[in-house]
Amino acid sequence: MTEMPPTRGRLSRDRPLSDLTWLRVGGPADWLFQPADTDDLADFLRALDPDIPVFPMGVGSNLIVRDGGIRGVVIRLGRGFNTIQANGDRVTAGAAALDAHVARRAAEAGIDLTFLRTIPGSIGGAVRMNAGCYGSYVADHLVEAQAVTRAGELLTLTPEALNFRYRHSDLPEGCIITGATFRGPPGAPETLIAKMDDQVARRDATQPTKDRSAGSTFRNPAGFSSSGRADDVHDLKAWSVIDRAGLRGARRGGAQMSGKHPNFLINTGGASAADLEGLGEEVRKRVFQNSGIQLEWEIMRVGEPAPGDSPDKEQSER
Repeated sequence: MTEMPPTRGRLSRDRPLSDLTWLRVGGPADWLFQPADTDDLADFLRALDPDIPVFPMGVGSNLIVRDGGIRGVVIRLGRGFNTIQANGDRVTAGAAALDAHVARRAAEAGIDLTFLRTIPGSIGGAVRMNAGCYGSYVADHLVEAQAVTRAGELLTLTPEALNFRYRHSDLPEGCIITGATFRGPPGAPETLIAKMDDQVARRDATQPTKDRSAGSTFRNPAGFSSSGRADDVHDLKAWSVIDRAGLRGARRGGAQMSGKHPNFLINTGGASAADLEGLGEEVRKRVFQNSGIQLEWEIMRVGEPAPGDSPDKEQSER
């Protein structure tokens, strides 16, 4: 058995991950590490055998962990990384702080970060994926982010260094985001809170928020410029091409494309990770056959299939 470095946080062996993901699927991690604070995380990574892979996991909101689990160490930030502080026109939040909580705390301080209110997940994932909603993205508001490298070094990352694009950033390989600072325009707290309440009502009316899902399954397809070259315009919606392919409500085992919003993959009860990923791959295949559009996963899929499982799909995006 591999010897792990000493920690002040919690280190668990063969820890099941299904209860830590919104879809409630996934096998165990060899190790799950929940650091006490940034120094504990840095010390652990510095002392960890560099051949052991590390996977940072947020609140599991946009994630499928395959049924065979994850080899190596899964790192999940918790209470030591969820503080939220507002000062002037800036809000600084730990990577484990929920996006919705940051939006509300900012609004109470008269800072408009309302675009975060309906984004599922935590700040670390939002920065990594340049999360956005209602035409605003992390890239529009980020001042800087803090991170720890795989070698245990502390970094401050600027928006320029992260090179944000649609649902993507150039986060250095192996880095774990620990916190971020955002800047937002001023607004009256009562106006901002009312705006967010309206956003939540609209979301609940159009999305299966009471079902077990992981948010949007596929990225909206890129548009095309007048020259015919792909650009970063996303007027074409993933749900519409899924719907046109006749896949609203499609099922595989306990997995289903929502009848309310067909770009939401849901666990209706008892689905395996293989059911969910397999249905997603079937949707991609049939959409391509129907419209020639190649959908790209927005949900991250990690880990290994269960022993004996050989699904007809790409096994890894990492």
